Amino acid sequence: MLKKSLIQDNETLEDLKLKGLYIIQKKQGFRFGMDAVLLGNFARVKKNDSVIDLCTGTGIIPFIISGKNEVKNILGIDIQQELIDMANRTVEYNNLKGQINFINEDLTNEKAIKELNRADVVTVNPPYKLRNSGVINLDDKNAISRHEISCNLDDVIRAAKILLKDRGKFYMVHRPERMADILCTMKKYKIEPKVIRMVQPNKDKSPNLILLEGQKNAGAFLRWEKTLYVYDEEGNYTDEIKRIYGEMGN
Repeated sequence: MLKKSLIQDNETLEDLKLKGLYIIQKKQGFRFGMDAVLLGNFARVKKNDSVIDLCTGTGIIPFIISGKNEVKNILGIDIQQELIDMANRTVEYNNLKGQINFINEDLTNEKAIKELNRADVVTVNPPYKLRNSGVINLDDKNAISRHEISCNLDDVIRAAKILLKDRGKFYMVHRPERMADILCTMKKYKIEPKVIRMVQPNKDKSPNLILLEGQKNAGAFLRWEKTLYVYDEEGNYTDEIKRIYGEMGN
């Protein structure tokens, strides 16, 4: 009964099928998608690493990393207090206090960011769309998660550079059309691009996501991983996607 009181009337409890973890989500509004799941699985995180997740939303990436890698030092940061409140209630629901923490902070507040402890790994699923792309309702809270309203690509990567330890790893999911900007900005802040993986709906369609790994103050060497296909010729999930989601069920 106490746990049920953590879930509000306009919210739902989603089973992550990962080590018995659940996450609180809005019934209507911002909800995590496959991009967050792919990033949580793409990030190479060790058990004793400290992790900071930027633009964390309701905390899906920290919970995936915690469940898959048993990491006990994860911090999620987001500018939206409502989402942070949900994430913290999810922590309480899963009895993960002291292992995962969430704070409400603005990534452009450099003074506050510099006061945080440095991390071995920084992850981010940032807003993909440019502020001036399409019609935006600035009163729509979901717009903050989709468009570069509260922070842009430069803000995100600058914050990652501040937060990472020397040689720390940076992981991001984004859109292929922003790749030139992404790589230039990573170079600008001395986060060397190390691994790129394209994600395609199927073999006949163009990539719609990219997964990137970078390393702070590292030497130049970029590796392309084989493309990740979401659906096969029959329209079913590919074996790799089944494995990713299947592993979450173990």
